[in-house]
Amino acid sequence: MTGTTAPKPVRNGHQSMGELAGQAGEQFSRLVRQEVALVKEELAEKGRRAGRGGGLLGAAGAVAYAGLLFLAAAATAALSLTLAVWAAALIVTGALFALAGLLAALGRTQLRRAAPPAPEEALGSVRADVEEIKGRAHR
Repeated sequence: MTGTTAPKPVRNGHQSMGELAGQAGEQFSRLVRQEVALVKEELAEKGRRAGRGGGLLGAAGAVAYAGLLFLAAAATAALSLTLAVWAAALIVTGALFALAGLLAALGRTQLRRAAPPAPEEALGSVRADVEEIKGRAHR
C-alpha cells in the first residue's frame, strides 16, 4: 500500500520493545485492511457473476415458458381430437400443475442444501496469515 511507514531508526543495532510493538500493530492493521479489501473485491466479483447468470437464466426461463404455452396448446389440440375441448384443456392444465409442484419441491430441496456464499480465497489467505503469525510467535 502507499501509506506504509519506514521503520524507526535503530539505536545500537536494536529497537526498543515499544517501537517493535508499534511496528507490529501497524503491520497488523495494514494486513487486516488488505484482507478486508480482498474480501470486498471477491464478493463484488461473485455478485457480478451471479447477476449476469441470473439475468441469462431469467431470459431462458421466459423463452421456455413461451415454449411450454405452445406445447400445452398443441397437447390440448391433440387431445381434443378424441375428447371434448374442455376435458382436453383440463387434463393438460392438471399435468402442468403437477409438474409445477414437482419442480417447486425440487427447488426447495436444492435451496436448503445451498451453503452461504463465502469468499474462499480471502478466507484461505487469512488462515495462512494466522498460521504465519503463530509460527513466528513460537520462534
